[in-house]
Amino acid sequence: MNFRKEAESIKDELIAFRRDIHMYPEASMMEFRTTDKICEKLDEFAIPYRRIEPAGVIADIKGAKPGKTIAIRADIDALSIAEKTGLPFASVNEGLMHACGHDTHATMLMGAAKILNQHKDELCGNVRLFFQPGEEVCQGAKAIIAQGGMEGVDAAFMIHNGTMMPAGAVILTKGPSHAATDSFKIKVTGKTSHGAAPQVGKDAIVAASAIVMALQTMVSRWTTPTDPLVVTVGKFHAGSRFNIISGYAELEGTCRSYDVELHHSIPAKMEEIAKNTAAAYGCTAEVEYLMMCEPLINDDAMIALAKKAAAKVVDSPDMVLDGIAQMGGEDFSEYSVLVPGCFASLGQGGELPNHHECVIHDENTFPIGTALYCQVAYDYLNGEE
Repeated sequence: MNFRKEAESIKDELIAFRRDIHMYPEASMMEFRTTDKICEKLDEFAIPYRRIEPAGVIADIKGAKPGKTIAIRADIDALSIAEKTGLPFASVNEGLMHACGHDTHATMLMGAAKILNQHKDELCGNVRLFFQPGEEVCQGAKAIIAQGGMEGVDAAFMIHNGTMMPAGAVILTKGPSHAATDSFKIKVTGKTSHGAAPQVGKDAIVAASAIVMALQTMVSRWTTPTDPLVVTVGKFHAGSRFNIISGYAELEGTCRSYDVELHHSIPAKMEEIAKNTAAAYGCTAEVEYLMMCEPLINDDAMIALAKKAAAKVVDSPDMVLDGIAQMGGEDFSEYSVLVPGCFASLGQGGELPNHHECVIHDENTFPIGTALYCQVAYDYLNGEE
């Protein structure tokens, strides 16, 4: 079985599909045209599928022989970034860009769909394909699950492009690879007064400033030093005039963590700190905390399988690399808490990171990613050779 050779044979088709959806990026949970284009290709390949609400596709390739089911996933949403690459197929949708490369993920999964469907008589089990909306807002995986996508699934695998990593390399991280991703808003209420008479009011700016500092004790004094935790206040809005004591302030931020127990204990601790700190300044605080997605913890057996699969499709053995954990979030974790899962990165080279308005992804890597999707699915279902 030479999936790399088969993927190279459809490289032009992959590039054409990618450039089309790159030119028309769509916001999270609004990927309607992208969904249409995916369905058109699946119809062409005669692969059964169903659209999910509000956007996205679940497709199934049923092997001729009984066995397990593996889900392979690509996300399809874009970012609210104005593209400045100058590419001839740059975004024509103002203020939207595939700056995280989800167009490349959808392309490689589409290529894998075509190839695996041609080999379905050899598969001992089934391949389920998720063309998932809304990864950037951590809503898409939950939508897939809520609409029955994970029913009967035994394992899950995904590929994400890796900018500033060696082009064509496959990078796999054992254990945690992405942090739990949460957001929070803290509303502080005091009492407005004249700036020349602070004793009459209750200064919400001072109270909120103290809360910003106090929240960092969650990192330095509340958690075990070996359990990483990030608490970031990214927005601070307060005040209306230079000579008025503000009676209201609002903070917004994010928390990131790897440990599941720690992740679920953060909201209560944050509320305790915010309310008690505000009270010390004569103010009150209200906390809104949203747990967006769980930490992504790769399964050891799936990582081992993916490493062997990657060695079959890359240019040389030294192009299979060990990765390191990062504090960014990835809602593939919603699947990996249900079944053994594996996140792989495909190196793209370059000097710019994802989410940059000038980032360019290497189309020459598409056959490698396509072949990797195929090889992992085949090896999981049929046994690694």
